[in-house]
Amino acid sequence: VQLQASGGGLVQAGGSLRLSCAASGRTFSSIRMGWFRQAPGKEREFVAGISRSGVTTAYADSVKGRFSISRDNAKNTVYLQMNSLKPEDTAVYYCAGDTTAPLLGAATEARRYDYWGQGTQVTVSS
Repeated sequence: VQLQASGGGLVQAGGSLRLSCAASGRTFSSIRMGWFRQAPGKEREFVAGISRSGVTTAYADSVKGRFSISRDNAKNTVYLQMNSLKPEDTAVYYCAGDTTAPLLGAATEARRYDYWGQGTQVTVSS
């Protein structure tokens, strides 16, 4: 499975960005997907997850109400819509795929995911 993240950039606080992650190499609807991020000097942390069908989502408390994860199984792509961005959202954002996932449920733990994209930088200026 190959995952290619895109959409990062520089934005002012309060602005919005939409990240995309295109998957290939496996039937996309069989892969549970998630977004993680890692800021300089910090550990990687969970941001959002979505079930194989897209029915179930999960979010870190720090992004609830501001970020939204979605997927288009016809386009083999998962998205992360980020609104009301804050400087503390600055990080490299990684998409991840879990190819052993059950049909239902979103995963919040990095150890659940067995494939990772290359990351895309998001920088929020104050």
